[in-house]
Amino acid sequence: MGKWLWLAGVMLALSACGSEVGQEQALAPLPAGDMVRLVPKEIADMKAVGAEIATRDQAEVLARIPGILTALSVRPGDSVQKGQRIGLIVDSRLGYEASAYGAQAAAAQAEAARASADLARIRDLYNNGVYAKARLDQAVAAAHAADAQVAAARAQQGASASVAGQGAVIAPASGRVLRADIPAGSPVAPGMSIATVTAGPPVLRLMLPESVAGQVRPGARVIVDDTIFTDTGVPAGSHQGSVTQVYPAITGGQVRVDATLPGLSTQFVGRRVSASVEIGTRKALVVPRRFVTTRYGMDQVQIVTEGKRLGMVPVQIAPTADPGMVEILSGVSAGDTLFVPGNPAKATGQ
Repeated sequence: MGKWLWLAGVMLALSACGSEVGQEQALAPLPAGDMVRLVPKEIADMKAVGAEIATRDQAEVLARIPGILTALSVRPGDSVQKGQRIGLIVDSRLGYEASAYGAQAAAAQAEAARASADLARIRDLYNNGVYAKARLDQAVAAAHAADAQVAAARAQQGASASVAGQGAVIAPASGRVLRADIPAGSPVAPGMSIATVTAGPPVLRLMLPESVAGQVRPGARVIVDDTIFTDTGVPAGSHQGSVTQVYPAITGGQVRVDATLPGLSTQFVGRRVSASVEIGTRKALVVPRRFVTTRYGMDQVQIVTEGKRLGMVPVQIAPTADPGMVEILSGVSAGDTLFVPGNPAKATGQ
């Protein structure tokens, strides 16, 4: 019995010592590092939207006369210059019309020659007193009418040739061909689109819902997802641009906005990308990115609790306009203090 009492006393003494050691460890000072106290801060309110790489304008190559597209010398992706001939439309009727007008012009020319000869003969007879002045005036009028018929026939012939010349398909602007999908040999009508050519510098075209249309102003920041940089011509590190134009019209509940982006090219016109546009400011909890660690796919922060204890807390974060800062959406609240090991501890506020 005495032996069991002695063992119980030893166990109690050891447990008391363990609790004292644990309390001392809990109250031990924090390791070297930085601390930040969460305080709501004004940040840019970024709206995630879809965007498209486009050009400021797009020029349509239209057919000006009806006929058969006998040749088209460009394909999508080719570069063209303004005024370059890229195809030909032929209307067989225009050839027949030109021949008919040519024959009319020749007939009018022959009639004019006959009237001129009659005028010369009648003038000679008038000078010799054979014909009266009225007969001479009649011959002069006939000669003038014949000359007018010649001019009219030649004008009709020239108009027919001009219409035939409009069969040439001309590039309306310098740029790259985006679409040229009508094969040679196809019949076309006036106003039909033969090809589409880029015109103007490349832009990032955003379609915003009309609910935020009034909150976007020229100069607002636009951020593009980094994942598109490898195949769209946008160099890494230059993914931030600005709004240049807000179009004053709403179509289908959306408003069109154009933005510039450094290094953007027309290599992938029409490519859909993810973007964020600044629509104002709001209150948020933001911290430097180094305060957040990712383990097993979960974002966590180290929080300082009462008694200077450290604990890992899972959080949900979102990017901000500043690449070095992140917004904490959930997991912590204003007033909490975060800790990151490293430099000597220095309490700061955000």
